[in-house]
Amino acid sequence: APINPAIDVQPDYTDDLIDDMVNPGTDYRMNPVLLAENEYRKRFVNSLIANAYIDYNITKDLKLRITGGLNKLNQRNEAFNNSKTRSGNPNTIYGVNGSINYYETNNWLNENTLTYTKRFNRDHNFSILGGLTMQGNNYQYSGQSANQLQYESLGLNGLQFGVPQPITSGTSEWTAVSWLSRVNYSYKEKYLLTASFRADGSSKFKKENQWGYFPSASAAWRIKQEAFLKHVSFISDAKIRAGYGVTGNNRVSEYATYATMSFPVGSYYSYGNALQNGAIPASLASEDLKWESTAQSNVGIDMGFLKDRISITIDYYKKITSNLLLNADLPPTSGYSKAYKNIGKTSNEGIEFTLNTTNISNKNFMWTSSFNISFNRNKVLALTQNQDAFTSSLPWDGTPGYSDVFYLAKVGQPLGQFYGYIWQGVYQYEDFDKLPNGKYLLKDNIPTNGNTRAAIQPGDIKYKDINGHGIVDGNDRTIIGRGLPVHIGGFSNNFKYKNFSLNIFFQWSYGNQIMNANRYKFEDGSKSLLNQYASFEDRWTPTHTNTTMPRAGGQYANMYSDRVLEDG
Repeated sequence: APINPAIDVQPDYTDDLIDDMVNPGTDYRMNPVLLAENEYRKRFVNSLIANAYIDYNITKDLKLRITGGLNKLNQRNEAFNNSKTRSGNPNTIYGVNGSINYYETNNWLNENTLTYTKRFNRDHNFSILGGLTMQGNNYQYSGQSANQLQYESLGLNGLQFGVPQPITSGTSEWTAVSWLSRVNYSYKEKYLLTASFRADGSSKFKKENQWGYFPSASAAWRIKQEAFLKHVSFISDAKIRAGYGVTGNNRVSEYATYATMSFPVGSYYSYGNALQNGAIPASLASEDLKWESTAQSNVGIDMGFLKDRISITIDYYKKITSNLLLNADLPPTSGYSKAYKNIGKTSNEGIEFTLNTTNISNKNFMWTSSFNISFNRNKVLALTQNQDAFTSSLPWDGTPGYSDVFYLAKVGQPLGQFYGYIWQGVYQYEDFDKLPNGKYLLKDNIPTNGNTRAAIQPGDIKYKDINGHGIVDGNDRTIIGRGLPVHIGGFSNNFKYKNFSLNIFFQWSYGNQIMNANRYKFEDGSKSLLNQYASFEDRWTPTHTNTTMPRAGGQYANMYSDRVLEDG
């Protein structure tokens, strides 16, 4: 029956925003056609991308190159919600409402390099490069909005006739400067050497830590040019390579080194019959922040056979990243939850293998293949302040939603490990004592699932009590999977016939899991009016107990477990 029987049931609801057959207090579905027709959203974008360069040969061997670039973006976002929209209909506290927001970004880059190239006695090739690069970015935004607009027909032109909301605005800016140099030398195209050095400065750090210094060097030996391989006809190329280098990372927010204040809309208060803007200390200063650095060494070999119809590349690498820039947890006594710090050290090492082949090549048809596989092993070498482990949460689905700890980084172990509870099916009738009133009470020798013993019912989800205390809590979390694969790879085939081409590509990863978060919501049944997966039909019920699927609403407390971890 209709919720409001005084209104005639209409066979056609195309003109109604809310179906009278449902309760708008619990059912948030609205007419999708009307929403699409009446929710006004428009974005206006003006962008300018300009690049220019100058090449000037100072001498035969010395060349000057100057480049400049500008990327300018202006954007205006407009939104208007009339009385036939989700947030503008008369049932909401906002009423007819609208907003206009402006954004402007300017990014510029200037590079200046001198290159000196010289060849000596036909056997020696030498080049040296020196340069200065500068880059900057400026971002600004502002916005205005109003609720309870009196004249709906005016649209956004009637913002002044509504209840004005606090104006939002902000700006940020950063600049970077780099001095760089590189030297290349080759002897008979057989022995190759490269060395480089760069000094990078960033406005994101305080003066004493603004500069980072990053050297690198590499060498290669083209052994195919040696006498013992030069006349081996089936080997068309052979080269051994080795290198070492350090790179830097300054990717933190523009003002991470400063203590910041926030002026959120929620901090407004009434004083003197007017809204006053309140300020909240938002973050601590991190004055000692400095460049994160990654040192990498690698060795490799390149081989070509049968006039390069078959080529093989093998690389081994090892990277150690120090002074990681992380938004680290702070002690609760500080009054702040997080702050940027240079903490910890990680390592990555692995082997990469690539095989390329030309299978068929003639006038009208060509078939080439490429196969690659890589193995990577990473490890946490150190954390901050004698910390042995570092956990991070994965919040989603609103409030309270899912916000439990889900990832663990532990010294001596890999990154990206899933952290949670071990799922052990569901509680069955034999786990309970039946009380005289017909209710069920979990037996004393059966561990709980985080809920109270009296609240747990047959069909509720069951977790492993790792520490044997009879109560499942945060101390029973453990490593339940790995987010990073043991190896990844791909295999592609390219076919070309005259002017037609076809590419067939396969790729895989092995040894990792993924969390299928959909199953938390679509195999639960606790949220009304939300469709469920077909698998939910196998849920526990009093007449269907031979199952491991929890009863409707039986997933207590939104705890992460290996129940929804699947092969990645």
